[in-house]
Amino acid sequence: MNFLLRLLITAVIVYVLSLILSGVHIDDFLTAIVFSLILALLNAIVKPLIILFTLPITIFTLGIFLFVINALIILLAARMVHGIHINGFWWALLFSIILSIFSSAVQKELNKGNDSRNY
Repeated sequence: MNFLLRLLITAVIVYVLSLILSGVHIDDFLTAIVFSLILALLNAIVKPLIILFTLPITIFTLGIFLFVINALIILLAARMVHGIHINGFWWALLFSIILSIFSSAVQKELNKGNDSRNY
């Protein structure tokens, strides 16, 4: 249930960001849901492998290269889903940073609400 909730939250954030950012175009909300699912799968399977292979440059740049990896994962997910278009690397980088910030903030608020119910 938690995975589905996180998936829907990510899809809403992705869709809203596509309305705000002129370099990111998503056809409809269903496309945002599919994109979020593909993004979750890539983050679970491909991203750890990329991080492992690029560990030396990640250490050398003090972790800043992880932003590049996030943008590349976004671009890869966009190529896999029909109905989404991102106008280049810099838009993907901005999109991934904003998506991470908002997803983390919403997830923190949801976890705070769940923690108060457990006591």
